[in-house]
Formats: sequence, structure tokens, C-alpha cells
Amino acid sequence: MNNEDKGPLRIRYEYEQNPDARIQYSHGVWGGINPQGEIELNFYTESDKLPPYSERILAPDGSLGHELAPYDENLKLVTRTIHSRLILNYHTARAVLEWLQEKVDTLEAQEEEAMFMDEEENGPHQ
Repeated sequence: MNNEDKGPLRIRYEYEQNPDARIQYSHGVWGGINPQGEIELNFYTESDKLPPYSERILAPDGSLGHELAPYDENLKLVTRTIHSRLILNYHTARAVLEWLQEKVDTLEAQEEEAMFMDEEENGPHQ
């Protein structure tokens, strides 16, 4: 059996970046399984809700007074701004899960090593 019958021995993936691609910071993700059986992920950032308006008091001499905005003292409003949406099929979700677990395991091992090195240099933490 020659190499042509078995197919290629390697597959090379070459990466290109879309010029519109940008780094996105995320505070969280919201989503679920859609009617097509795919996983939807909506990544968001959180910030304090801006008031619908603000006003400043104008003094008789033309100077500006303090700024006023309508707030409810009993309610904290937070805005979640969705910046990225992903839809994953089962196989891609499984691959992402495995990839992410590998990265988390690496970070945890590095953190444990750093703590061990710190204890060797400074003694155990109290």
C-alpha cells in the first residue's frame, strides 16, 4: 500500500486574522441551547447604568451648580452589553470544553507552582 492510498500524513492549519477582529474583554456569558440543539453564548461586559438624563442648576450669576440625575436609592441598575455572540454545535462545544479545561489546568498548575515558590522564599503563609 503506497502513501497515496492512505491519504496525507499531516494536515497543516494556517491562521489568518480578519482585519475587523479585536480583543474583547468579558465579565460573563449568558445563553443556552437553542431550538436547533446548538449552544448559544452571549458574552457581555457590565457597567453601572447611565441615567436617562442629568441636569445642572444654573445660578443667577451664570455659574453651574451641582449635577442632578434621577436615581432610585433602593435599586442598583447594571447594564450588560452583549459584545459577542457565538453558536456552537455539539462537536465544537465539546472541543472548546476540552481546550478550555486544558488551559484552566495549566493556569492552576502555574498558580500552585508560584505559591510553592513563594513559600520556599518567604516561609508558609499564616
